[in-house]
Amino acid sequence: MPPEYLPYYVIAAGLFGLLLGSFLNVCIYRIPRDISVVTPRSFCPECGKPVAWHDNIPLASYLLLRGRCRYCTERIGWRYPLVELTTALLFAIIAAGYGWHLAALKWMTFEALLIVLFWTDFEEQILPDEFTIGGTLIGAILAIFVTVPSLFGQLFFPQWKPVARSLFNAALGAVVLSLPLWLLGVLYARIRKREGLGFGDVKLLMLFGVFLGLEKGLQALMIGAVAGSVFGIIYLFVTRSKASETALPFGSFLCAGAALVPLFR
Repeated sequence: MPPEYLPYYVIAAGLFGLLLGSFLNVCIYRIPRDISVVTPRSFCPECGKPVAWHDNIPLASYLLLRGRCRYCTERIGWRYPLVELTTALLFAIIAAGYGWHLAALKWMTFEALLIVLFWTDFEEQILPDEFTIGGTLIGAILAIFVTVPSLFGQLFFPQWKPVARSLFNAALGAVVLSLPLWLLGVLYARIRKREGLGFGDVKLLMLFGVFLGLEKGLQALMIGAVAGSVFGIIYLFVTRSKASETALPFGSFLCAGAALVPLFR
C-alpha cells in the first residue's frame, strides 16, 4: 500500500471497528442468555422496546441520547460505548502496524473474539464455546495463510514448509498452554469436590495458542496472570472478602493480556 493511503486505511479500519463493536455488544448481551444475535432486532434491556435505527448508531446515538433509553429513560450501560471505542481503537492500531496485509485481518479477528470473551466472563462468568472453540477453529484456518511464529518450530523443523510449520506451531501452542491448566482443574476438582478454575479458561488458552503460538501465548498468560493477581489482591483487601468465597473473572484478565500482544510486533 502506498504510504499516502495509510491514514485513510487506518481511519476506515477504526470506523469498521466502531460498527463491529456495536454487533459485539449484541453478542455480549445475548449469547449468555441464549438469545439469537440475528433476531429480534435491538431492544432496550429494561423496557423491551425495539431500538430505532437512528438510536442505534455506534457511539453517536449514546451521546445524543445522553446515555439513556428514549422510551423508559433508564441509563444505558457504559459498557456499550466502551466496547465500540475499544474495538475502533484496536482495529486502527492494528491497521497502522500491519498495513494492508492478511495479518491485519487475523489480529482484528482475534481482538474481536477477545473483546466478547472479556465481557461475558466479566459480567456473567461465562466463556462461550461459540467464541473459544469456534475461535480456535478460525485461528487454525488462518494459520494456513498467516504464519504462527515459534522459535521451537524454526529450531527443530527448519526443513518443513512454512504452512506445515505454522500449523505445528499453532497446535503446539494450543496444547502446551491448555493442557497443564486442564490437568490442574481435574486435580483440584477431585481434591476439593468442586470446580475451581473453570474449564472455559482451558478452551480460552487453546484459542491463545492457536493464534499467538507458544512463546507469545506464554507472554499473554503472564501478563494476564499478573494483572489478575494484582486486581484480586486489591479487590479482596478493599472488600475484605475471603479468597475461597470470591469468584474473580480470571478469563477477563487473560483476554486483556492477550489483546496487548499483537499490538507490539
